[in-house]
Amino acid sequence: MTTLLNTIINFFNHPFFIIVGGFTTILMIVGFLYTAYLVMKGVFPVWYRLGIGLSKRKIAIFASTEFESLKSMLVDSKLFEGKNVIQINKNDLKKAEKETIFLVHWKDNQEKIDDILVLKKDSTALIVYAPTSEGRIEPPEKMDKINLHRNAVVVNLRGRLLNDILTALITTSDDRI
Repeated sequence: MTTLLNTIINFFNHPFFIIVGGFTTILMIVGFLYTAYLVMKGVFPVWYRLGIGLSKRKIAIFASTEFESLKSMLVDSKLFEGKNVIQINKNDLKKAEKETIFLVHWKDNQEKIDDILVLKKDSTALIVYAPTSEGRIEPPEKMDKINLHRNAVVVNLRGRLLNDILTALITTSDDRI
């Protein structure tokens, strides 16, 4: 038994196996380091932006009748804190100027959408919540105006609304943070 074991050990102690084993080990180490580099370059920035977005960025909700319902949906998800959700009334639109995520309830603000679009910067995410039960966005020119802006999306389902807010937190940034 020992002679068989010694024969196997001697066989793999041949210089060929030592060289191949060394190259394979070097390739594995380089591959691991490159994979770690790619993860740190690609995944960690997204996690960081999402973490900062969830903890510090404010969501400006342009709504009067649906504000409490929308705020409750965001806070109940346990992703957002109540202090990071602010209400913007029709008469106080300028109050939202510094915020980076606009959530607009269409029915409450359809006549103010042009003013909201003027306030919106390219880096600001605009999410227009227009449930189908409240009718379509009319006239079609309003939809075209919204479509001309970067980081703008129209949502008609609450589940999709939460997803689009999370996506907006990742894809937009706040230079103040």
